[in-house]
Amino acid sequence: MAVNRAGAPVEADRDVPGLIVKFGDYPLHHGGVGAIRSLGRLGVPMYAITEDAYTPAASSRYLTRAFVWPTTGAEEPARLVEGLLRIGRRIGRPAVLIPTDEEAAVLIAEHQGELAGSFLFPPVDPALPRRLASKQGLHELCAEHGVVSPSAAFPESYQEVVAFADTARFPVVAKNREAFVRRRRPAVGGTTRIATREHLLALARDWGERPGVILQEYLPREEAEDWIVHACFDADSAPLALFTGVKVRSWPPHAGMTAHAYVVDNPELADLAARFVEQIGFSGVVDLDLRFDRRDGQYKLLDFNPRTGAQFRLFENESGVDVVRALHLNLTGRPVPEGEQRAGHRYIVENIDLPALLAYRRSGYTTPHAPARASGTELAWLAGDDPLPFLTMLARFVRPGAKHLYQLWRAARRGSRSATATK
Repeated sequence: MAVNRAGAPVEADRDVPGLIVKFGDYPLHHGGVGAIRSLGRLGVPMYAITEDAYTPAASSRYLTRAFVWPTTGAEEPARLVEGLLRIGRRIGRPAVLIPTDEEAAVLIAEHQGELAGSFLFPPVDPALPRRLASKQGLHELCAEHGVVSPSAAFPESYQEVVAFADTARFPVVAKNREAFVRRRRPAVGGTTRIATREHLLALARDWGERPGVILQEYLPREEAEDWIVHACFDADSAPLALFTGVKVRSWPPHAGMTAHAYVVDNPELADLAARFVEQIGFSGVVDLDLRFDRRDGQYKLLDFNPRTGAQFRLFENESGVDVVRALHLNLTGRPVPEGEQRAGHRYIVENIDLPALLAYRRSGYTTPHAPARASGTELAWLAGDDPLPFLTMLARFVRPGAKHLYQLWRAARRGSRSATATK
């Protein structure tokens, strides 16, 4: 049971379980483990969809049961809905759904009618999560509602890529237009910095007749800061819990998953996020990535993840509420205790922060808003009351042999060379 600083407990409904919903093969997912622990510590029965019986999530002492269901994320929606309903029948009572990837969030939103009897989830416009998860959809929503995002182009052919290259200011950034293509054959392997016109055209030749990419303005890391917002909104799009923090390191460097972050109060950013969510009418948990451009003093929205973010456990208020707890409390009709966020608290993802640290030191990048000293630390994997997920992560991370670690080292070396070349 979580207890706030005044000594009052966070009272969750222990008769309503939670189900971690994820599709695809990514067993080393610390966000799911964090959600299992967060609600499990309140006495909420927790269930999870896992790739196999030996994932870190499946080993948590707070997990009541793992439903082993290998998926790719590219299955037909009807098959995934039927699988969820089958799991719901095995749980035997309505459970709060906690999606940890875009595929799950979109599926739940688009099939609310079929899932409503077996599960609890926030009401949302069925088309909105898919649009938010799309780079093009998000860019259009930002333009509609006056939220700044990096300038971008969405070429529909190789000829349009050539026309863009003729007038673009390099470097530029290429990303996959739709979140779901990472399960299939993506045009680019994640966020890709392209230094020259020639490099862009060489890459574009392999993108096919309909390039599924977004070509985006490059925001120089030397003139930018990476910020994150995690929040939970009720059915009226009012914030139940809203937190702001700064990203110190990510993996891959400057373009990937958060490896090290701090809670930093930022009322301006909190207001921007709350207004945007109210304007678009979203409800539920969100994970936002923004880059503050010191050249023009503006926050530019890069990603809007309509689901629980992997690093959500960075954020908790003084009443012991994080976004997953806020979601469960709200959907079960319980009040969500208010409180200030834990400013100065930090979050470290142990298996990726070391290679990220080495890469960032080589590049010379620092985050001005990171506190000189943390007020407390939350580790993604290691927890004294739940050690097995950490040990399971280690066993899978280094298997087979040191191959995974070697790949991380190679990627860090490539990142450091790229950073040096752009100085």
